[in-house]
Amino acid sequence: MIVAGGDGTARIVAEAALGSGTPFALLPFGTGNLLARNLGLPLGEPTASVAAAFSGATRPVDVGVAELEDEAGEWTTRMFLVMAGIGLDAEMARTTSTLAKRIIGWLAYVPPIARSLLAHRPLDLRYRIDGGRIRTARAHTVIIGNCGTLTGGMLLLPEAALDDGLLDVVMLRPARRLGWARIGARLTAQGVAHRSRFGRSMLRLAPGLHALVYARGRTFEVRFGTPYGVQLDGDSVGLARSARIGLRPGALRVCVAGG
Repeated sequence: MIVAGGDGTARIVAEAALGSGTPFALLPFGTGNLLARNLGLPLGEPTASVAAAFSGATRPVDVGVAELEDEAGEWTTRMFLVMAGIGLDAEMARTTSTLAKRIIGWLAYVPPIARSLLAHRPLDLRYRIDGGRIRTARAHTVIIGNCGTLTGGMLLLPEAALDDGLLDVVMLRPARRLGWARIGARLTAQGVAHRSRFGRSMLRLAPGLHALVYARGRTFEVRFGTPYGVQLDGDSVGLARSARIGLRPGALRVCVAGG
């Protein structure tokens, strides 16, 4: 099965194809193409992408499962391959123009990001990981990821892997608006450091940044004080007042180069 598009298109097709056993080949023609980036697939090279689809080599990929409770108390189940986001991340997905994404690519996200940063509305939440004790937190954004590299080489989730059977969670909670600059610098530095063995060693020794709180596990349950927007692989899926997020390890096989 060959899918031409971005992360949102890949998510929709994978959701329908899950359980069929059919290998999944991606031609990355979207805005962010985060799934393709994290898999090391060729970008902007249709011929190479098609060759990968017929190479015979596949890689197992975990599939995220998001159970979402809406404002009316109704539950829906959706899949994702890259990341689920709540807060600023979801607001960005909701307000970014589809036409702008087609014309200027990832730069279309700049205006909604700026608006959200100026508003600086943190969200209150209660959460637990792997059925553990309930914790409380206040954060601007919560991201639950199946992989960690963003556009521009920024590394949001240093330990995330598409096939490790684990979810990686990060809560972004800058103390002030200028705190976002420190977060951006840290994510960029993580991306650079992660390219070499020495850099990865130094990254593990680096002190943590208070504005970035990390956790890992197989399940993540969260409830909010008021409903917040949720995005899955860049697509807004509406408001949720609580969520249960887990994984189906290795549930999808994706074609990669080689063979």
